[in-house]
Amino acid sequence: MKTIGLIGGMSWESSLEYYRIINEEVKRKLGGFHSARCVMYSVDFAEIEVLQHRGEWDRTAWILSQAAVRLEAGGADFLVLCTNTMHKVAPQIEAAVNIPLIHIADPTAERIKARGFRRIGLLGTRFTMEDDFYRGRLEKKHGLEVVVPDEADRQLVHQVIYYELCDGRLQEESRKKFQAVIEKLAGAGAQGVILGCTEIGLLVKQKDSPLPVFDTTVIHAEAAVEYALS
Repeated sequence: MKTIGLIGGMSWESSLEYYRIINEEVKRKLGGFHSARCVMYSVDFAEIEVLQHRGEWDRTAWILSQAAVRLEAGGADFLVLCTNTMHKVAPQIEAAVNIPLIHIADPTAERIKARGFRRIGLLGTRFTMEDDFYRGRLEKKHGLEVVVPDEADRQLVHQVIYYELCDGRLQEESRKKFQAVIEKLAGAGAQGVILGCTEIGLLVKQKDSPLPVFDTTVIHAEAAVEYALS
């Protein structure tokens, strides 16, 4: 079994889900008392969040690259960056180490294509929904057509992520608002919806959505286990 290197803390609520899912999946596949070989470096999200909203991406890249270097030195065989948004600096992280990084968008896209879908809705932070690092990878590398909410709904989703979900608060009112946003994506022709922030799956489950959901936390964690056991 390869050792998984987890760059977490963005937020710790979703990093906890990664740890749980990875270990449950290893136990499901191997049985008995098996659990995952993994090491985690958890950053202080308060620092990262400030830098994100200041647009100081080079500084965030340096912080996460240093985390990656420490994980490699600690015995990690590959990396999992436990966040969608910070894949904006994935190239800098990959350049800092000699071990591979499993990009969260790739197993997500493969899962979508396996369902035969091509037009997909995307929810996440404004950075994930609006910048090219994520949408562009889905479109250019995987041939998907990505649909995002309108300006007002992007702002709503972004605010709920940062001011509720990353603070560990799950509000029924916000769940209903997300349902309404997903319904609009369905009306725009989306065949499914990517929960493209690792906290959204804490709030929105398949039973809450009128579209098939692709929870990136679950998909990414399962991809990590598959790679670790390959």
